[in-house]
Amino acid sequence: MQNRVPLIAGNWKMHKNCSEAESTAEELVKLVSDVKNVDIMIAPSFVSLALVNKKINGSNISLGAQNIFWEKEGAFTGEISKDMLISAGCTYVIIGHSERRQYFNETDETVNKKIKTTLASGLKPVLCIGETEQERESKKTFSVLDKQIKNGLQSFILEDLDSLSIAYEPVWAIGTGKTATKEQAQEVHNFIRSLISKEFNSKLASAMRIIYGGSVKPDNISQLMNMSDIDGALVGGASLKSETFSKIVKFK
Repeated sequence: MQNRVPLIAGNWKMHKNCSEAESTAEELVKLVSDVKNVDIMIAPSFVSLALVNKKINGSNISLGAQNIFWEKEGAFTGEISKDMLISAGCTYVIIGHSERRQYFNETDETVNKKIKTTLASGLKPVLCIGETEQERESKKTFSVLDKQIKNGLQSFILEDLDSLSIAYEPVWAIGTGKTATKEQAQEVHNFIRSLISKEFNSKLASAMRIIYGGSVKPDNISQLMNMSDIDGALVGGASLKSETFSKIVKFK
């Protein structure tokens, strides 16, 4: 890992009411206060963002959002804007998560718009990509990822992407208990880095964090992090308990 600071991110998805989110964040702050040289992010639901931000303010934990809309404001019932996220204390935005693609009609084109808005606002996007089990079995993994990256980052120039991270999350490994082997994950991460090098340049590819998501747990994080192209993790279920998530953060 060429001087890339690992990013360990917790995606709480549609879990935790406001008070549960506050108490989990409060516990986590204490548990990871001694962690250095790892960037930590948690992404609670929208209703808990500002409350959680108060609990983590001044700590080594950053706040992330699970989604964003590309318009500044307007008649878009149920959506959330960059200014709302910034005012709630967010630093990161998760974009294109497989569940957004699967259940809410997220496309590479809407992902592209959301990344543009996120970068223009100074927030840090985490672009999620990944193949389904059927696509992997049909040996389409690389063609699927190639399309998601090229379409998701279409019309961006090199200077735009300094703060972008990519999360590889094989859809077949999310919440299923299945995890890509460290070799499978490394092979894909290496492919992604090579593609970024080809589409942009080797300097950006070398600096970009590519993190793994898909049933990451305390007992497999170390193996994954030992791979040369894996720079962190996007953690779902295992991020919901502060003690479990803190063990993943302390993978070293």
